[in-house]
Amino acid sequence: MCGSLPLPLDEYIESIGDVDRVINMLVGDTHRTWVYPAKGWAVERDVPADVEAAYSRLVEAGFVSRLLPQ
Repeated sequence: MCGSLPLPLDEYIESIGDVDRVINMLVGDTHRTWVYPAKGWAVERDVPADVEAAYSRLVEAGFVSRLLPQ
């Protein structure tokens, strides 16, 4: 379980102070949506096609610093 303050995305980015860092964190968290269930660490979740497409575009754009090793 985790929690955070309910902030709009723009306010969250402002609080971190680095939009690239936030995008890399989101890409890494999305990656874990597939990796963790395969390792038995989490339940499998359906990921909408538009989320998968956005993830792929962001990875192709270089937002890969928070991806787990293959």
